[in-house]
Amino acid sequence: MDRNDELRAAYLEVVENQLRDNDPPETRKTYDRLCTEGFTENNAKVLIASVIAFETYKIMLTNSSFNRERFVGNLNKLPDQSFEEQ
Repeated sequence: MDRNDELRAAYLEVVENQLRDNDPPETRKTYDRLCTEGFTENNAKVLIASVIAFETYKIMLTNSSFNRERFVGNLNKLPDQSFEEQ
């Protein structure tokens, strides 16, 4: 397994944890919406993972804390992945 595979697995694990714990609840709402729109369960999770990856990137880049407003806003935009910087 290379680094990309490890990162992908880690982000998907975060998605699984968020879905299991319903925290934040917007992750479950987004997952259900994407599945209703015809995405497979796996593809829905990968899309959500991309939002988590973007938020992680922003936190590391700016040395800031989690921005819930930006995170939820980007979840709501899926499947569009032109994430907002907020």
